[in-house]
Amino acid sequence: MAEGDTDVSICSQALLLLGANQITSFSDGTAPSSICSVLYPRIKSQTLGMYHWSFTLSKTSLARLATTPTNFYSYAYQLPSDMFLNVPRVVYTSTSTSAPNTTEYEIQGDKLLTNQTTIVVDYQRLVSEQDMPSYFTQLLVYQMAWHLAEPITDQITKSDYWKTVALGTPTENMRGGYFRQAINIDGAGQSKTVIADYLLTEVRS
Repeated sequence: MAEGDTDVSICSQALLLLGANQITSFSDGTAPSSICSVLYPRIKSQTLGMYHWSFTLSKTSLARLATTPTNFYSYAYQLPSDMFLNVPRVVYTSTSTSAPNTTEYEIQGDKLLTNQTTIVVDYQRLVSEQDMPSYFTQLLVYQMAWHLAEPITDQITKSDYWKTVALGTPTENMRGGYFRQAINIDGAGQSKTVIADYLLTEVRS
């Protein structure tokens, strides 16, 4: 994991790349800190959602709620509180290692509705900076440098430069640059099924 990294330190590293001063907090009274406080949560969320990062993956059995849906489905299950975007990657109908998955469910807010009596989900969880590996925090630094460049330096060319560093050229469809290196590092710790699933998603998009 990236030892000692915080939301503020990630933004500070991005500011240094732009030739600006570091910040001490998101409320230190400076213009950069104010901009970072607005941009960082959104950029972090977007970057987490760009790929099935191994350090975000989790599996859990859902608790069935006592209240039942008003129609169509028979059961309601509580989704994990740390689920990223409240969208499970895979939904299974058993705790067995060979459990079949299902698409017969509906997400309503923080609940999953289905007719199945047992539900297990694979999902991405929203993680804190202390749980992020160094290759991901470095990607976040480059992502923040891209988005901070224009409001901090008033130079579009710097924004374009850091966008290319983070995600590559337009011909790479935002899947190049350091992002490609980061997913290669992350993919080394994932099964071929996860990587294949990601590649199929890319083809369909």
